[in-house]
Amino acid sequence: MNPSRLCMGTLTLSPLQKDVPAEEAALLMEYAFRSGITFFDTAELYANYSFFKELWKLGVPRGDIVVSTKCYAYSRETAERSLDKALREMNTDYIDIFLLHEQESVHTLRGHAEAIDTFWKYKEQGVIGSIGISTHYVAGVKAACNDERLHVIHPIINVAGIGIVDGTTSDMIAAMEEAKKKGKFLFAMKALGGGHLLKRYREALEFILSLRCVDALAVGMASKSEIDANVQAVLHNRLPTKAVESRKRIFIEPYCVGCGKCVRRCQHGALSLQNNKAVVDHSRCVLCSYCVTACADFYIKVI
Repeated sequence: MNPSRLCMGTLTLSPLQKDVPAEEAALLMEYAFRSGITFFDTAELYANYSFFKELWKLGVPRGDIVVSTKCYAYSRETAERSLDKALREMNTDYIDIFLLHEQESVHTLRGHAEAIDTFWKYKEQGVIGSIGISTHYVAGVKAACNDERLHVIHPIINVAGIGIVDGTTSDMIAAMEEAKKKGKFLFAMKALGGGHLLKRYREALEFILSLRCVDALAVGMASKSEIDANVQAVLHNRLPTKAVESRKRIFIEPYCVGCGKCVRRCQHGALSLQNNKAVVDHSRCVLCSYCVTACADFYIKVI
């Protein structure tokens, strides 16, 4: 596994956010690849595995790309179902990195033990390269740090501590440094705080790039100009003073029925019910868009 230090996060292009057609998304991903990005992050939740199937059609060699995906599998059956879905819909024979999505602690890992065992079986067969977790919790990093089966950790970390559920930036860095000492591969998420830190773009990137425990960072990119700016900043150490484009926000349609499912789905306390309508606290929202998946009527948009 030899991923680029900059990972292209594909959530931004997925149906949860911009809903870019697969062929168009693949062209942008090809541009990123030609610009030096060989590492791409996705998830079963994002419903965009077809992007990769289209990417191979453009002549991008599968062996030159590191694909990381995530799922919520907890049993042998759900793990095999998630793996089969990824392989089939991406049109690939293997997945470089398979993560358990949104893990919180040693307790949630225990609840997903059968899935980890199943993924380990497929790792031994060469179908999965590495196993790991994504987490917004310091406790999640600590739990993965002490599990020899988990080689990759995808933690939330940024200069302002936005999105860290159970601690501070310093707490998260300490846990990440301990994980690094144990040989884990760490690639950071939300370095720009879901868009909240775009006005501090240079500072935010300088901070994350200064962390020796960070092997790579995933950044959502939806245009060639964003790719160019991030490639220059991360791969060539030419940091611009500001981000290319303004950040997006969660928007809830006025005809929201107030069922509360999105409120329960949000780990960050960014949603609440007021007068039987969902309301967003933008100061707490990290634009993960996971609330969108909880809304059966699609009243939640990213604009």
